[in-house]
Amino acid sequence: MRAVHVFLGLMLLFAAPAQAQQLQLFQTAPLTIETAAGETHEFTVELALTPGQRQQGLMFRQSMAPDGGMLFTYDKPGRPRMWMANTLIPLDMLFIRGDGTIAHIAENTVPQNATNAAEIRRITYTTPVPVSAVLELNAGTTRRLGIKPGDKVTNALLGAN
Repeated sequence: MRAVHVFLGLMLLFAAPAQAQQLQLFQTAPLTIETAAGETHEFTVELALTPGQRQQGLMFRQSMAPDGGMLFTYDKPGRPRMWMANTLIPLDMLFIRGDGTIAHIAENTVPQNATNAAEIRRITYTTPVPVSAVLELNAGTTRRLGIKPGDKVTNALLGAN
């Protein structure tokens, strides 16, 4: 139990400066997803490129445009851990390999605020394979548009152009 209290204390210590900081601004860019069936879907995504932008992500947003999203890119392939603390809208998370193919999709992630260590673990999403980017879209978008692992994502920041 003491470890949980220490962990929560550290989370509050690091969260307080983040909340006091100015909200991050994001550039936008076009992004296309091509399904195995040959359908293309166009999005305008915000780019989370800096550590501050990646940390903030879509926190505190009340909504997102139907064709909107947020693209998180990473210098080296890895297994990023995406969390939903302070994220108010449900999301589909697409984990993308360096060549632009979708490796894994976490559909309909649940928006929540973390209040303890167990909840923090429960609301963290990751991928079973290394990826170079994560695309967050409104929940239900992948199912509605038939987007699946293996489909191709095209954006100037990804290997598939």
